[in-house]
Amino acid sequence: MKQANTALVLGATGGIGGEVARQLRDAGWTVRGLARGLANETELRDGITWLRGDAMQRDDVAQAARGCSIIVHAVNPPGYRKWSELVLPMLDNTIAAAVAEQATIVLPGTVYNFGPDAFPLITEDAQQRPTTRKGAIRVELERRLHSATQLGARVIIVRAGDFFGPQVGNSWFAQGMIKPGQTIDTIQLPGNPGVGHQWSYLPDVARTMVELVGRQDLLAPFTNIHMAGHWDADGKQMATAIQRAVQRRTGRVPKLRAFPWWLIRLASPFVATLRELLEMRYLWRQPVRMDNTRLLTILGQEPHTPLDEAVEATLIGLGCLST
Repeated sequence: MKQANTALVLGATGGIGGEVARQLRDAGWTVRGLARGLANETELRDGITWLRGDAMQRDDVAQAARGCSIIVHAVNPPGYRKWSELVLPMLDNTIAAAVAEQATIVLPGTVYNFGPDAFPLITEDAQQRPTTRKGAIRVELERRLHSATQLGARVIIVRAGDFFGPQVGNSWFAQGMIKPGQTIDTIQLPGNPGVGHQWSYLPDVARTMVELVGRQDLLAPFTNIHMAGHWDADGKQMATAIQRAVQRRTGRVPKLRAFPWWLIRLASPFVATLRELLEMRYLWRQPVRMDNTRLLTILGQEPHTPLDEAVEATLIGLGCLST
């Protein structure tokens, strides 16, 4: 029997999945997470029930989802690798479980679906004409989700900017601009000078998802929502916020320098992750921003942590600043 307050989070060991799992738990939900390599079939840690299993195994997902009214699909191949091999099969397993349980799938979305014809300000209903392989996969992913709503599942997609936050995993913030666990002496700027960029603080994204889940009865069976997040109008505001956080704690001011795209290009033939990063460079060469009008209509306001507070918490969480 489906339980209205039980959620399965796939990717709960990752950045956005972990944040959504914790916030659902704190909101009174019974939360399950799926993880490989557990010593036991089931473990209870920090108020979350962990089940041994693999998102690539349909039976594992189906068993973990039994009785759930929500399935958060926050699992992705690490480091952009093997998207074409893993992304859609993992989603199909989630869809099968959601259809069986008549559950709602909650998905962290991206701007990969859209091509330059939708820029610079993207609405939810803009035409999806991607120019990259990953973009084409995301379009197909959303097509399959839409089809699942014809079989009784429901879908909520929340698209946001580049993630940052205390528990962030693979991200431009933690892998492109700074180095986790190290003193910050230099901050790298991935964008072209003067080009704006959109960022989203993970706890704000998770809070938005949790609030939308609480209002899902008011939403269409297939709903996609855009967040505004933090808009870096000139491509330097995030970096200067990092500088301020470091200066407040240490008295030092890190230097700014351009991200070494030339080195990425040279090494990309030999490193798959670098090839994937290079493919997404277009998002740093022109302003790309999302219109959150629909979100404001539904929630009244967007969860929004002030930038300096969010950046400082992120740097502490990444081990770059002491508490």
